[in-house]
Amino acid sequence: MESSVANLPKIDVRAAVGLAQQYFNDLQDMLGYHVEYLRLEEVELSLDKQFWLITLRFEHKILSNNPIMMEIALKYVKEYKIFKINAETGEVESMKIREH
Repeated sequence: MESSVANLPKIDVRAAVGLAQQYFNDLQDMLGYHVEYLRLEEVELSLDKQFWLITLRFEHKILSNNPIMMEIALKYVKEYKIFKINAETGEVESMKIREH
């Protein structure tokens, strides 16, 4: 009989979330806008226990093209990213856009 401990992934949920956040932070300069309010939305361990699926939400500002309306028309847009993390190695295997 197998031990339930043997079925647990080497990377726990806290580590998986931290890896997703670090990966995202390392790529922020490539996004073309300043990210604010990075938050954890969802965590899921795949049925085969091979991957953590971590969803992060963040917001960024959309500026008006009209200089007069710039202060008034400032608004935030929410975006979601799903990270697929190998539960054995901790490698981030993908980052995808999640539709709201």
